[in-house]
Amino acid sequence: MERAEIILHGHRFSYRHAGSGPLLVLLHGIAGSSATWEDTISRLSGCHTVIAPDLLGHGESSKPRGDYSLGAYANGIRDLLAALGEERGTIVGHSLGGGVALQFAYQFPERCERLVLVSSGGLGRELHPLLRAAALPGAEVVLPWLCVAGRHSVGTVAHMLGRIGFRASADLEEIWRNFASLEEPEARQVFLHTVRGIIDLGGQRVSATDRLYLASALPTLIVWGEDDPLIPVRHAHDAHERIQGSRLEIFPGAGHFPYRDDPRRFAATLLEFVQTTVPMPVDEQQWRRQLRTAAQSTATG
Repeated sequence: MERAEIILHGHRFSYRHAGSGPLLVLLHGIAGSSATWEDTISRLSGCHTVIAPDLLGHGESSKPRGDYSLGAYANGIRDLLAALGEERGTIVGHSLGGGVALQFAYQFPERCERLVLVSSGGLGRELHPLLRAAALPGAEVVLPWLCVAGRHSVGTVAHMLGRIGFRASADLEEIWRNFASLEEPEARQVFLHTVRGIIDLGGQRVSATDRLYLASALPTLIVWGEDDPLIPVRHAHDAHERIQGSRLEIFPGAGHFPYRDDPRRFAATLLEFVQTTVPMPVDEQQWRRQLRTAAQSTATG
């Protein structure tokens, strides 16, 4: 596995790269980085080219002031893949990365062969209060103090997370790592900017559910932890019903990071999905027909 970086639009994009073969792109969640996929990359790179970027504003990538909407993140992934000479691939997104993957598939269907949503955002309103709290006025004042205090008192943070529903598992480890990353002021600004663009006090306010019918021709795999405390597993079942032909895999006992709770099963599930599905064809006429059919159905309904 290699760590690499590239300058795009004057900003540094950091990414992990391994293997050769059909392309898999792994997108991490909010306040995370490509480091979350290390074990997964090693299990996939034997027969695939795997690229796992640090989204702009995350990890080792630059953290400029700018646009941190889902559309902007999708544009960044499109530009990164183009700069690396990669035309099409299977897009895998976790949490925020799932929302970015959905947006990428919508904006650039010609570049998306398959879609894999892992405990994905953008599929329903409900969301744990821990993330909704970041939308509160004054969060930018409180968050620095919490990050500094948390850095020096891991036990306190673990106890707090345990009291609000997080088990001693990959959830605690990953959320702690993400929380610690916010000690950097620029990372906090990106986090707050991103959260407030997609979340309000009632939960997720950006939804892809009205466009999921467009994924009927796109091979789609939905993976979720049965005990996900951040985004309820009901979102997985609802999306599965809306996306014709999609596959659904629920990991018993897993939380918000099922690929960390059971990495062997996750890798096997993903590889089997890729090997047994045919990439979505590039067909602009089919895309147009779907849009017009949906518009007519809405008008007559």
